[in-house]
Amino acid sequence: MGKVIQFPTPNPEKFGFKPVRKKKAERPKHGQLNLFAGGKVVNLNKLSVFEEALMLDEHGDSRAADQYLKAIKAGDAVADAYCNLGIIESERKNHSKAIDCFTKSLKEDPRHFESHYNLANVYAEIGNLPLAKVHYQISIEIEPSFPNGYFNLGLTLAMNKELEEAIKTLTSYRALVSNEEHNQVNELISSLSRSLQ
Repeated sequence: MGKVIQFPTPNPEKFGFKPVRKKKAERPKHGQLNLFAGGKVVNLNKLSVFEEALMLDEHGDSRAADQYLKAIKAGDAVADAYCNLGIIESERKNHSKAIDCFTKSLKEDPRHFESHYNLANVYAEIGNLPLAKVHYQISIEIEPSFPNGYFNLGLTLAMNKELEEAIKTLTSYRALVSNEEHNQVNELISSLSRSLQ
């Protein structure tokens, strides 16, 4: 007879998306020199297209998605714009469009932490645990100090019945968070440990 594992209800912020909140410096493409490194574009309103989109997005303005598309077209923080557009699409439950946006972001910058993390969240939400696991693991490799990646990976592993790995991952999460958050994860680790016996 199988055992039923009762998981405590996770804190909703753990599965929340990680938007890009500040324009990242563009990384040069491999093998190419930036001929315009010293040049400066003067924008009269002092905000780039991406920054305008970000401002609209942070205020919940529905025009943010269109502005992110304009930023992409203008070549302004393309990976970041695709990432934040992916979050908007996911919140609209357009999972296929969200996945498309995150993968386009990763095409621009294969080590884009937020895109890997957010893509993992979408895959977890639609029940594709193997792909969620891979993208959580990549996000942890890129940003090992971000605790929510460990928490979400731990839950994904537990749902995939990889209990020993889930316990190790949740233990790593516990080491990164304050004592106030230990109760929930301790309860989850105990529950998983009991189910191994």
